[in-house]
Amino acid sequence: MDDLRPVAWPPEPIRTERLVLRESEARDRAAFIELLASPQVHAYLGGPRPRDEIERAMPAVPERWPGSFVVDLDGSMIGQILLRRATGHRRPAAAGKPDLGYLFLPRAWGFGYAAEACAAALGWLAGALPGEPVVITTQTANVGSTRLAAKLGFTEVERFEAWGAEQWLGMRSPRTPSS
Repeated sequence: MDDLRPVAWPPEPIRTERLVLRESEARDRAAFIELLASPQVHAYLGGPRPRDEIERAMPAVPERWPGSFVVDLDGSMIGQILLRRATGHRRPAAAGKPDLGYLFLPRAWGFGYAAEACAAALGWLAGALPGEPVVITTQTANVGSTRLAAKLGFTEVERFEAWGAEQWLGMRSPRTPSS
């Protein structure tokens, strides 16, 4: 995966009704470690990495690259939105397209934050890269993720086997003025 160059980065923080999407800061490091070490968060992502390994490798200001947003609720990080160009994607339908990913701390699950943050990030992306379709991939077993993808306007393109599980690939067509 590659970042979203040539988009201007970082954008101004994106504000929704309850959240702020912003670039990472040093104060987010502990939340990133928690996110990457969480067995619940990584249940459908190949499992968590060991906390001590993450702590050693994590820079003082983590994940500072175009397309990586911290999701902030009341001044604290609760998740991350990832928008990257799927240059090395295993599926031809996804190759080269912007790819949406997200991770949220378990304490933030069930409140609609992922839908709110992803919709805001997709809105920003539509302005930054107009006319480009966006893809998302998740395990079919991750029912919540496939449900969220549908809610965000992604439709199934195909299912395929990878990483020891069936995967769901969805695509969201670019919005037009009439849609």
